[in-house]
Amino acid sequence: MLTDYHVHVERGKYQLEWLQKFIDKAKEEGITELGISEHAYRFKETKEILYNPWIAKRQTESIDEYLDMLFTARENGINIKVGIEMDYIPGKEEAIQNFLEKYPWDYVIGSIHWIDQWGFDLSEMKDEWSKRNVTDVYKVYFETLLKLTESKLFDIVGHFDVIKIFGHVPEMRDDLFQLIDQVIDSIATNNLVVEVSTAGYRKPVRELYPKPEWLSKFYEKDIPICLSSDAHTPEDVGSGYEDVIPLIAEVGYDKLAIFNKRKYQLLNFR
Repeated sequence: MLTDYHVHVERGKYQLEWLQKFIDKAKEEGITELGISEHAYRFKETKEILYNPWIAKRQTESIDEYLDMLFTARENGINIKVGIEMDYIPGKEEAIQNFLEKYPWDYVIGSIHWIDQWGFDLSEMKDEWSKRNVTDVYKVYFETLLKLTESKLFDIVGHFDVIKIFGHVPEMRDDLFQLIDQVIDSIATNNLVVEVSTAGYRKPVRELYPKPEWLSKFYEKDIPICLSSDAHTPEDVGSGYEDVIPLIAEVGYDKLAIFNKRKYQLLNFR
């Protein structure tokens, strides 16, 4: 039993023919729990939550078209989970909650991609890194992640340490270690699932999200995990699983979280 809960279909039309390509690849990879989790910023209904010049060019879809595709697939007998990846924006908690409560999700991934108006993981904005202190950026990121985990808005923590995407390494000061430990404690306290994402293997950092050091801490705290690829094309569904499955087993995990209607259960994957 394997999951891939972090999959984007935004590069094609929200139609069954395009979705089927992802489904077929999941079957090839032995993935029995496929979930689609489009970026919420794609939808016009989220303008109140996140909007800037970069987003404006991409906020072109309606949430209804996306959900119609997924529920039509279910009506056709396809086992697929209905998810969304929602950017956490401090101060927008009420708007996020109002949006999420309108729709029947199986799970909601909470992620951070923006520090104010800086999309820190975007290639077209990566030059901004040279203008900032890397350790300070990390601290702001994990302070924001702490707010995400305490917000009670999300089910899954997306790409825990995506801040490392371009390979920038902070000075690991005591205050940063303590902050990250505080985030991990909050994840455990708030009964959140953390995704183990192979996307990092395909990014400049060439490293799993989260790195094994943090993954071991999750295991020590009995924090459940799910597997995800963060695929944006059918070819990337299940990408890197042959490397990550032995790794998570070595850490001690033998179960993955399976979601339905925003509740999870743990099932053996080996």
